[in-house]
Amino acid sequence: MSKKKGRVYLIGAGPGDAGLLTLRGKELLGKAQVVIYDSLVNPQILKFCRPDAELVFAGKTIGQAHISQEEINELLVSRAKEGKTVARLKGGDPFVFGRGGEEAGTVVQNGIDLEIVPGVSSVTAVPAYGGIPITHRSYNSSFAVFTGHHQGEDSDYDPAEIETMVFLMGLNNLESIMKKLLESGKKPSTPVAVISSGTLPEQRSVVGTISDIAEKTRVLDVQTPATIVVGEVASLAEAIGWYEKKPLFGKTIMVTREKEASSEFSELLASCGARTIEFPTIEINPVRNTKEQQLSVQNLGDYDFLVFTSVNGVSNYFDVLASHGKDLRELKGKKIIAIGEKTSEELLKYGLLADYMPAVYTAEGIISLTEKLDLDGKKILIPRALVAREILPDTLRTMGATVEVLCVYETLVPDYSKQELDVIKEKISNAEIDLVTFTSSSTATNFFSLLGEDPELFGKTGFACIGPVTAATLLGYGFTPSVTADIHTTRGLKEKILDLYAS
Repeated sequence: MSKKKGRVYLIGAGPGDAGLLTLRGKELLGKAQVVIYDSLVNPQILKFCRPDAELVFAGKTIGQAHISQEEINELLVSRAKEGKTVARLKGGDPFVFGRGGEEAGTVVQNGIDLEIVPGVSSVTAVPAYGGIPITHRSYNSSFAVFTGHHQGEDSDYDPAEIETMVFLMGLNNLESIMKKLLESGKKPSTPVAVISSGTLPEQRSVVGTISDIAEKTRVLDVQTPATIVVGEVASLAEAIGWYEKKPLFGKTIMVTREKEASSEFSELLASCGARTIEFPTIEINPVRNTKEQQLSVQNLGDYDFLVFTSVNGVSNYFDVLASHGKDLRELKGKKIIAIGEKTSEELLKYGLLADYMPAVYTAEGIISLTEKLDLDGKKILIPRALVAREILPDTLRTMGATVEVLCVYETLVPDYSKQELDVIKEKISNAEIDLVTFTSSSTATNFFSLLGEDPELFGKTGFACIGPVTAATLLGYGFTPSVTADIHTTRGLKEKILDLYAS
């Protein structure tokens, strides 16, 4: 039997923003057994890798390489010859000053199949995020791109005749680059923009001229990586600049939801310009194969109502049904109550429409809703977490219903090392986190269980709660929420956060 043949994918990761990764790049990362990535690759992109992928860091910092280019080339070849699918993930576009051509050449010379997946280059993307159109018919008809090490010596071009120049990786040589441009005949008043950490929440733009941009970046302590744009189009940055005008730009917000759900909320906040830090304070652990679950499934026909109080309640309940060879057909004729929009959306994934949803997405909201229903003599099943408030089942029983609470999952405190917790504490202590968000009472309770309740530690940090129950939990620890959502969803919480900073 012939040995399986490996393959190498040379993938451009884009300029920083994970949303700028191409669909093809994302697809292939989900298939690759080995992923070799650079320092400029956004860690969020690595979430698209398959869980069992071997991740190899091959990044470089100024003056130092983690592994040499020769070692990277050798690694690509050796892993592919083992029959593995290898993804070489490079910042920006692999063929734009990224030594991608060298790596591709090595792979092909060794008889290994290769596919190139172009990436969004910082050449155009970073200026665009800075509000600079790289071409504009009122200002230029061409542009040229250089590495920051290129200062014009021994060149057969005339910088004075180039309308727009883009320098990549040139911040450390900014002063000498500007000096060379002046010597070549560029006017001192020529607009220049320096964009640091382009397309990321840390982005910072400085606009000046050839004569003063070096001093401006020095005074403002602009950091690498940075893209430099020289030419009249750079003057448009202040007027068109959009990214740094997003409502949450410059704010750092912590998301404490469980790991599986945190990304969605983080992306929602990031779309408004926020920098997010994911610190899950709860972990969802499925509960299976209990006697109670077995009896509940056997007696499924007895229930009149099913009440779902969370997304996790829905997904875990249907897993329980499946583990007993049952599916949604068993729920025919039963009335379904969902606590809110997200829970209703989760039910739709299983082909079920909620019959009832309260106006207020809390247990109290469900109680108000059920007061209008005749529950006397009805049997109700509530699939939920092991530990939850008892107000809902207790109140439904006072209405004459027989209520069965079925545990289908439990919430645990994640296991963090002391070092990991110390890093979070340091960020909070240094006022690096503007707002901590809580989407349930459990997230708040576990947050203080992990980090303690010292008022001094949290003196410069605000808190945002998804609803009044969570806010009450926070108040129990002696902290007043900066905002509490009126609509008890992550979107509702986002809107209240926007209101907070707008005011």
